[in-house]
Amino acid sequence: MDRSVAGQPRQATSPALTAAGVSKRFGRRVVLEGACLQARKGQAVAIVGENGAGKTTLLRICAGLLVPDTGAVEVRGRIGYCPQDPGVLDLLTVDEHLELFGRARDLPPEAALQAGHQILAGLRFPVGDKTVAGHLSGGNRQKLNLALALLGEANVLLLDEPYQGFDYGTYVNFWDLVDTWRQAGRVVVVVTHMLAELTRVDHVVELPPAHRPPAGRSERRPR
Repeated sequence: MDRSVAGQPRQATSPALTAAGVSKRFGRRVVLEGACLQARKGQAVAIVGENGAGKTTLLRICAGLLVPDTGAVEVRGRIGYCPQDPGVLDLLTVDEHLELFGRARDLPPEAALQAGHQILAGLRFPVGDKTVAGHLSGGNRQKLNLALALLGEANVLLLDEPYQGFDYGTYVNFWDLVDTWRQAGRVVVVVTHMLAELTRVDHVVELPPAHRPPAGRSERRPR
């Protein structure tokens, strides 16, 4: 179900992200069935639903990391994807991460460090910390995870509960950043359980509970 948040103006621009009729199963388990979402430049969309409803799967399909069984996804722009579990390398420092991931975005080391430090400062991360990622707290690992997704001026941000482990102040800062990204014309899609923040997005995509196969042997019902 896709429902608009009251009070948010509609925009007439073409969608930067469209997912239509997306279905996905793993073995006998149907994870997604006919899921749809659409976002235009300057819009934020929240994906909500029960655990196991396929929120992460839908986001990974939108990011191009999974292929849907049916349906289609169209993205106009560069994707920045922040997974729920930090995809960082334990033996590298923060700056080494920024330089490595910046290279994949065609950023020179100096530009990657400057952009990454600016993002991290907005997330209350101690910029200049030389600790390797394996020794960072869970919240700081997640801040680094989010910063890496934002490198290179990605304009379609796909964020899977990106505030895991954040303290309250940084959590508030995160939603302030969402407003900043929207004003800059970026698309922001956030998987969230925080229903109190849904007033800060333009649309809410609510996924129904996942379909699960019956336990044990199934019986054929007469028609």
